[in-house]
Amino acid sequence: MPYGSNFDLPPSVREHLPEHAQDIFREAFNAAWDTYGERPEEREALAFRVAWAAVKRTYRKLGRDWVPK
Repeated sequence: MPYGSNFDLPPSVREHLPEHAQDIFREAFNAAWDTYGERPEEREALAFRVAWAAVKRTYRKLGRDWVPK
């Protein structure tokens, strides 16, 4: 289930990440979704892990907020 816009992201992502981090998450998730299509039973979980890893390369969690590194 690729995401067409940041508004389509799950609330747990949309409500906690800054706009730029949401862009990173969405693009990484969509790319991973396409890449791991041959493993449908693990596709969503893998895409979420890839997306969070992409966000963590540029942002870090400070208390409850995600801030640029």
